[in-house]
This record gives sequence, C-alpha cells and structure tokens, in this order.
Amino acid sequence: MTNPVTPASKPQTQNTNAEVVPRQADTRAPDRGTTTIADTVVQKIAGLATREVAGVHALGGGAARALSALRERIPGATASAGQGVSVEVGERQAAVDLNILVEYGVSIADLARSVRRNVIGAVEQMTGLEVVEVNVAVTDVHIPDDDEGAGATVVRVQ
Repeated sequence: MTNPVTPASKPQTQNTNAEVVPRQADTRAPDRGTTTIADTVVQKIAGLATREVAGVHALGGGAARALSALRERIPGATASAGQGVSVEVGERQAAVDLNILVEYGVSIADLARSVRRNVIGAVEQMTGLEVVEVNVAVTDVHIPDDDEGAGATVVRVQ
C-alpha cells in the first residue's frame, strides 16, 4: 500500500493503490464544531451520480438486481440508491467501487471515464471529501430484447 494522498501532494492521475485514511471527525474547523459523513451518504451520492451517465443500464450484480426488481413491486418500497456501490470513507478522503450493467453498443472505456468523472465531481462537490479512486466493474451488458422477450412466448408456427 502507498501512503495516503494529502491535498498538498494530490496526483494528477488515478492512484490505483490509494489508501484511505481511517475515519475520524473532520478537524478542519475545530473551534466551530465537527462534521462527519456516513458511508451510506457517500454510497448514495455515488450511486445516483453513476445512474445519471448515459449508457449505464443498472447497478449491482445479478442477485442484487433481482432483489431490487422484487422490491420495486412492493407498494411503498423503493430501490436502493446505493445498490452496486461500496465505499470506504476516511477523514478527508473516499474510495468508491461500482458494479454496473452497461447498454449494448456503448464504449465501455468511455463510459467508465464518464462515470468516474461524474462520481468524483458529485462526491467532492457535495461532501468536500477527496475521491482517491473510483473502481468500475462491468458485470453485464444489457441487450434491449432481454426485457421484451422475458415474459412473452413467441409463437413460431400458426
């Protein structure tokens, strides 16, 4: 592991071996109080920012998406904004891991770049935390015919 990245030595490229500083109270303004940000807050921000990017069909692996589909059918229940997102939040830094399902035909490299840019911008703007890394794992490709043909039986002979 490498030493934690500090604002004075912030690298210009993605640090793939970044270490997140253990969580403590924010000490930037000790005479006026402290602010702590829960992991779930960063998780939801990252999930919503990921869903905003065109070409991302869904977040999470197959089992998580299946449970989310069931949850959506229950009256009053909502899908989890943090599904497919795991985060590690430190005192001044955060790291994000995403599992996404992409639309067929989308350039995965370009999509991952756009997702990273959007997630970093949203998390840093809303929380003030420095995002040291955003890891994107593409778990599947969504083919438009998958949804349409799932429940219908095709009659081949009349």
